[in-house]
Amino acid sequence: MNLSSVVDNLISDTLGSSLPLFCPELALCATIVLLLFVRIFRSGSAIPPFLLALGGAVAALWLALPQEGLASWTAIEPQEIFTKLLVYDSLSAYIRVFLLGFAVLFIVLSHLTGIADREDGQDYFVLVLGATLGMCIMASANHMLTIFLGIEMASVPSYVLAGIVKGRSRSSEAALKYAIYGAGAAGVMLYGISLLCGVLGSAHLPTMARELAALDIPNMIASGGDKRTLMVLALGGLMMGAGLAFKLSAVPFHFWCPDVFEGASAEVDAFLSVASKAAALALLLRVGFGLGHVPEDPQSIVADARAPVALAAVTTTSEPTLFQKQVVQVEVGEASGSPLSPVRRFFVILVAIISVVTCTFGNLAAYGQTNIKRMLAYSTIAHAGYMMMAVAAAVALIDGRGEQSQAAISALLLYLAVYLFMNLGAFAIIAFLRNSMQSEEIKDYAGLIRTCPMTAVMMTAVLVSLIGLPPLAGFWPKLRVLQSLYLAGGPLMMVLLVVAAVNTVISLIYYLRVAKTMCIDKPPDSRGPVTLGFLPAAYVFAVTLPVLLLGILPEECAKWADEAARHLFG
Repeated sequence: MNLSSVVDNLISDTLGSSLPLFCPELALCATIVLLLFVRIFRSGSAIPPFLLALGGAVAALWLALPQEGLASWTAIEPQEIFTKLLVYDSLSAYIRVFLLGFAVLFIVLSHLTGIADREDGQDYFVLVLGATLGMCIMASANHMLTIFLGIEMASVPSYVLAGIVKGRSRSSEAALKYAIYGAGAAGVMLYGISLLCGVLGSAHLPTMARELAALDIPNMIASGGDKRTLMVLALGGLMMGAGLAFKLSAVPFHFWCPDVFEGASAEVDAFLSVASKAAALALLLRVGFGLGHVPEDPQSIVADARAPVALAAVTTTSEPTLFQKQVVQVEVGEASGSPLSPVRRFFVILVAIISVVTCTFGNLAAYGQTNIKRMLAYSTIAHAGYMMMAVAAAVALIDGRGEQSQAAISALLLYLAVYLFMNLGAFAIIAFLRNSMQSEEIKDYAGLIRTCPMTAVMMTAVLVSLIGLPPLAGFWPKLRVLQSLYLAGGPLMMVLLVVAAVNTVISLIYYLRVAKTMCIDKPPDSRGPVTLGFLPAAYVFAVTLPVLLLGILPEECAKWADEAARHLFG
């Protein structure tokens, strides 16, 4: 094949197959360019950047919706696009709709709180849309290059957003800490990627999965052969995992989260706690799901469009050299005879342990917090642990129990959808109260029920939903995660189930402490009346209403999550 043919095929593939499936991301790119372009002209300042950003986000969301409706996600056939750099399937479609829907709500919130004024509005919205674009790429990554680029495209704008509030030392400190931690995690992850690509001879995820299966890791471990290869794979996998754990703020890579959340504005905290977590969990789900779909014939991996996520096996391939006995003893699912079955079992153990520690630490550390944003930062860490449990259950159920594994993935997707409204509602109330009260300390929320009753009731509803109590929306996804853990069976899954239930009880105290402060404690004499205004109050009501509606009628949202997960097991 000559150069002319290669170029023709590339153009044909890009224009005919790739670009039509990349329209939402192109809409975001066009909006970013437009926001920057209007600044060139003096008359451009007359156009509110909020309208440009909102119009672009709405257009991207409309383009991301399936043409036949949200229930048609099962009809989406997995396709590798842009010369196999990205993959388009129902998971990436669901996460993309999630991220763009959140972006629309977030842009409206930023406008109402005034953080994105006319002077800095273009910069602020460019950063938000740029980070959202990176997160969409994270959810669709099919190549080591796009994994790293997606994470960095999402991270770098987030560093700037953390310090977007000018003239505030805590905001600058938050941005600096976030950037330093992020740069360190990126460097470690990039070095790990180079090790993995060097050993496996490719950066294309399905090809790497094929080469990984061809290594026959179980026999290498049993015979003790080529320990250097196992050591390099282990080191590279752990380094890559460190970058993913940083985005999830999972223990022990959580240290940046409370300080950044306290120093950044409440609006940016909402962005980091919802959008960033969703994109990182999509990557983790691709990692674990791929381990369960490596065919026994390694040569068929490349032809399987669902295999791109199998690379995550690399993250755990050589770990059994240290924990082989534990992997053999723990019963997780049924043996499938796959060459990567021991790796999957170890992956479940690793994710399960991290999720238990993350969930427990987040809930315990939230007790002593006096700042509402810092408390919700630890809450975010705890919920990341709950959602990682769903990933562990999904991978544990893959062998011979695909329908139950699909239910675990569906539980995670439902959890993300409900989590959007819970956390966005909480941080929106904090942002509006900050503008009215000039305080983010929990003690200053005392007696809000007397001066701002609707806001106090909505905040209490969100907090109860974050606990996971009926009849609010947070109950159903947590129940489905617990159900998945029960169906997975085995001692490890039962430990996770008990830990998740105990942590739910633990979280009652610090969540209800805030509700008690707002609804029972007497307001301070020094504080005047607290009012939000009509539009902020309407926004709070609109965002928190789904927390109640999805608790009473969760079927439609659950059906969308089921449809998004179903064809992954076809």
